[in-house]
Parts: sequence; C-alpha cells; structure tokens
Amino acid sequence: MAAYLASNGGNKAKLAKFVTKLSVNVTHIVRKNKAGRHIPRIKVISGLATRNDGAGLIPPPIVPESGAGPKEVRFWLENSAGPSSSAPGGGRGGAKGGMGGGGAGAGSKKGKQAPKPGPTPAPPQGRYISVYEFFRSGMERAQGFWLLPLPVVNVGTRERPSYLPAQVCHVIPGQASNAQLTPAQTQQIIRFAVRRPAQNAQSIITAGAQMLTGDTSTLDAFNISIRPRLLSVPGRVLNSPSVRYGAQKQAATRFGSWNMQQVQFSAKTNLPYWTYLWISSPTVDPWRDEEELQTSVRKFTAKLGELGITCSDCTRGMRITVGPGPGTVESRIDEAFHRFTSSPNRPPPKLVLAILPAADVAIYNRVKYACDVREGLINVCVIASKFAKANDQYLANVGLKFNLKLGGINQSLEPSKLGLLSQGKTMVVGIDVTHPSPGSAATAPSVAGIVASIDKGLGQWPADLAIQTARQEMVAGLQSLMEARLALWKSHNGVYPENILIYRDGVSEGQYNLVLDQELPEVRSACAKLYSATATKQGLPRITIVIVGKRHHIRFYPTDSKQADRSSNPQNGTVVDRGVTEARNWDFFMQAHTAIQGTARPAHYYVVWDEIFQARQGSGYPPPFKNAADVLEDLTHNMCYLFGRATKAVSICPPAYYADLVCERARCYMSGLFNPSGASSAGSVGEGDESTSHGPDSSLVKIHPNVRNSMFYV
Repeated sequence: MAAYLASNGGNKAKLAKFVTKLSVNVTHIVRKNKAGRHIPRIKVISGLATRNDGAGLIPPPIVPESGAGPKEVRFWLENSAGPSSSAPGGGRGGAKGGMGGGGAGAGSKKGKQAPKPGPTPAPPQGRYISVYEFFRSGMERAQGFWLLPLPVVNVGTRERPSYLPAQVCHVIPGQASNAQLTPAQTQQIIRFAVRRPAQNAQSIITAGAQMLTGDTSTLDAFNISIRPRLLSVPGRVLNSPSVRYGAQKQAATRFGSWNMQQVQFSAKTNLPYWTYLWISSPTVDPWRDEEELQTSVRKFTAKLGELGITCSDCTRGMRITVGPGPGTVESRIDEAFHRFTSSPNRPPPKLVLAILPAADVAIYNRVKYACDVREGLINVCVIASKFAKANDQYLANVGLKFNLKLGGINQSLEPSKLGLLSQGKTMVVGIDVTHPSPGSAATAPSVAGIVASIDKGLGQWPADLAIQTARQEMVAGLQSLMEARLALWKSHNGVYPENILIYRDGVSEGQYNLVLDQELPEVRSACAKLYSATATKQGLPRITIVIVGKRHHIRFYPTDSKQADRSSNPQNGTVVDRGVTEARNWDFFMQAHTAIQGTARPAHYYVVWDEIFQARQGSGYPPPFKNAADVLEDLTHNMCYLFGRATKAVSICPPAYYADLVCERARCYMSGLFNPSGASSAGSVGEGDESTSHGPDSSLVKIHPNVRNSMFYV
C-alpha cells in the first residue's frame, strides 16, 4: 500500500479503487484448531474510511477525510466493550463504527440504526476512541509498527463500517488486479511476455498440455488419448507490394519494411507560417537558450524540405516553464496556445511544434486538448532531449506526422494493388470504441471513434468522436457520424461512394450479430437520408462489414525454418483461411507485419456482411484471384503498407489502426476521467467516491472546426 501511494503521488482515491474487493488475511487475532494449525481470518475490503460511513448510526463514526489514518478515524466504544484479555485486540476482528461498535470484546454490540420516531432513547454510555488507540491498547506491537502513514480500511459496508488498520491486513497472493498498471509494471509484463516463438510453442505442448488434460483417467476409460502437439494448418504468403513515393520513385520492401532515403512524399504540402512552443523544464534543458534551440529547428526545417514539404523558416515561438504546483500545467499551456490564436498582429500559425521537457503524460494530454479542442491548432509534439540530438531517421519520422496533419499523402501503391478501391468509388471506414479502464472515474463514458478515406489515394483519414454510455460496445448515434463522413467524401469527389467497406474494431465474437442488428441499420439510415431515390433503387451503396480481432489466442509457427523470418516467426504476408477458421462463415487470419520481438500475433478478420466482393462473382474476378476471399485478403494485406506514420507494414489494416488511435486521443482529452490522478487534467470532474454525479460534457471530445477535417490524431 505504501509503495502504491508512492508511485501514484499519494492519491488515496486511486488507492481506494485499487484495494476495493481485495481479500486479506487479518493478523491481529490468531486462532488455531485442535491440530494446532493456524485458522486464517479472511476479510474483503470494501474501501477506505470515508466521511459518509455509518451515516445512519447513532453515534456515527468520525472520519475527517476520505482515506484518513488510524489516529484520525474515531468510532463510538460502549463502556461494556473493550479489548478482550483472551483475544488481544478484540474478538470479532475489527473496530466497528457506531454505538457499541468498539472492537470485538465479549460484550461488544453492532452499531444501531437510527431509531424510529418515538420516545427519546437514553443517550448511549461510552466514548469516542480512535482506531489507533483501540488496537494499540489491545496488543503489543513491534517498534515501528505504526510508523508508516497508511489509511484505515473498511472491511464492513458503507452503512455498517468495520475498520482495520492496514498494518494488520496481509494481502492474499494470486488475486487479479482491477487497477490500471503503472508504466513500470507494464514494462515488466512486456519483458516477461516477450518470448521467442520456439519457447512459446514448447510451453504450449508441455506445461500447457498438462494444465488442459490433468487427470486422464476418464479419457482412458473410453480409450481416448490426447497427443500434445500443435495442429498443422495450410497457409500461404502474399507478395509484398512496392511502395511508391513522389516522382513515381519506388521503395523496395524487405521483411515488410523499407526506408525513405532520397525520396519525397507522394503528395506534398505547404507550410507558410509555423512556430514552436518550448515547454521548458525547471531542472534540465538540452538547450541553454533559444539561440541553441534555433540550431535544432533549422536542421529540422532542412529535413522537411528534403522530404518535399515546402515550408518557410520557423517563426520564433514562445518558451514557458511549468512547475509542480496544482493547475500550473493546465493554466500555462492553455494561456500559451491561446496567445497564438488571439494575437491582433498576426494570424494563427498553420502548425505549432510543441517541444516537451520529457515524456510527461499530463503535459502531453493538455497540449492535445488545448490545440485540438479549444484553439484549433494543428500540432506535433517532440521530446526536447530527442529533438536536440535527433538523427535523420528521427527527423524523418516527425516529418511523416507533419505531412499527414497538413493534408498530404506520405506513400502510395500501384493502382492494381488496390483493386476496386483504385476506381475511386469506394469509401473505406474504420470504427472503434474505447471503454473506461480499471481505475477510471465512475462517470467515465465510452467513446466511439470513426475514420474514413476521402478519395482513392487512401492517404487521408479524417476522424470524428462521440461520447456514449459506459461499456456500451455498439456505437450510439452512428447514423450522424456516418452522415458526416459521407458528406466529406462528396466534398472531395462530387458524388457519394457506390461502395462502403467498413473495418469494425473491438467487437467480441459474441457481439457479431449485434453489429448487424444495431449498427448496420444506422449505416443504412444515413445512406437513405443522403442518397437519391434513383441510387437507392439501384441498391447503392453496397456495404461490407469486416470485424477486426486482435485479442485472441491463435498463434502460428512455421513448420519449416526456411519459411520463417529472422525472428523465427512466419513471414510477413502469411494468410491462414483453413483449418482454424469457421466452416460456415467467412474469416481469415493474417500476419501482415514482421514482429520486432517475441511471437507475432496475427489479426483475425471476420466478414459479417458483404454486398461488394461476392456480388462481383458473376462478372469474374481479375487474375490471379479465383474468388472473393482472395480479393479481400489481398486488398487488406496491401492496405497494411499504407499506414502513414511508419515505413513498415502494420499488424492490422490502417482503417482499424487509425480508429484505435483516434479513440486513444479521446482518452487524452478526458484524462481526468479515464486516468484520474492528484494532478488535475483536461476534463477532470473530480476523483474518487466523492466526484460529481453529473455525466461528462460531450464538448470534451468535440474537435475544433479548424482541425476537424485533418488527421489531428496521428
């Protein structure tokens, strides 16, 4: 508990959520059975002590603040109650708030509810005593037992609290944690989970098989045996497409990646007026003054020119210093960006380079909220130490974001590699929903994100966000979101698309039918409202919905080392659509990427509705494709090379990937709800069990009109 408080800035509201429903073995009472074995006393923590505990008891406990310690929390101890001489610290296991709630001596009574109207009862005989005094008087403790300033835990209920000092509670090991992991814990899990494919496969057929089979006596009685070996399934490897850049230059792909040496973006942009905001650290900065910073900025400006972005010299920006005080981060950052947009002498810059002092989540979240939602400024964040000593590769990666956010296209493919998408009549859509995580505020909602292509180039994917009921996976209000995407497509192409290909992320297997029952009608309603009667009679638009699954347990291992990549995973482009797929439905597994480390996880694509690909069966499929499955698999694989923020094929196709990114950006805007902490942040409505009861404001994710039609989220 002390370590958790130290790593979370002493935030007791987060601690309360972390320990709630945690089972502990209380140690202040030792009991043994006839055999002399210790009898564990298991209690379940319902929370920390709060000011509302025992409100109906007479007299009620006194808790000055939520999460108070044993010296501050006081309860009423009746004269007949006291520490038992035979059981140090009382008999029943805790200090019970309210009348007669003092510990658990032989004569202690449970707290009484407020009496019904009638004759005034005699005042209870007793006194208030702190949890510290009660437990200290009942047992001897080792020196230093009370030194740690830990809060009191409640192992009763809110109406009838039963308090224990944290020092007498030992957490039973092996319990699942319902709290959000810290960055350090996440890194430890990743290091533990990253194992080479051969190690994982060996664990499955040895330890895994033993756990699944266990006692085989029943199977033996029926002459059934299990062979602990992996299932062999047929698979194939799709060819990697050639990636094209400006002036039709091609970048050769190898192991699913390529470099950008001596090439320029496919569709370049102009940057006539841009500046920077240097958020300085009060301790260490890589530059002594702004003159040294200008050297790094000029180097980056030259790199942008090499990549094909026509940009002027960076206008001298501002430098601010943020300190640790409450509200300092928000107020200083908000004020700085507002000055960029409210200057009477010059228009707002087209882009602001935000230079952060470190990988500080609070600063990053506030920059994104201030720029994307409040001021409408296109922005790109860099970390000062990395930007100061950046090599060409780092600067090129930042340049990728510049070009995307300014409306450019980083890379493209040959039209033949995009099939029907190259005809410019198909809009590709990505949809995802993010939900409150463990540790989020009680009022945290779910947020739906949608992205869609605007032309056949598949280089720009503007997005939109909408708040909905917490933990509701189906998108509420999908009709209005889809109407906005269709209107944007028409503004670029003059007509509405004939086909709509939707990649839906984040849906579990048990919810596939809900997509057809709830989301497909919403899409149709949006189309019926916008399309002409003639187009509707022709059956337009044709709609296909593909579910993209990432959280599954299917892994593939090459049967021949010659077919493996450098890390012993299957080669990038591997497709499996037989053996482990649905017999009566249309799905396939695809590993489009090369895993950087560990065992590669393929993406699972499940077609729940199709009006596009199978409808072409009568007219035949272009060679070398023989059926609709081949066409969709090849198209999905090739799109994985069009993720604009990287120079490598990604694990899931860009529509689903971008939808996931825009949902993550929504979590930045609402960090006060999704990750409440001691430091205030954008959209915070309070923390812990005393937060405000009203729901979150939808304006927290309403993107400013100036950046709404850009890729603000990359």
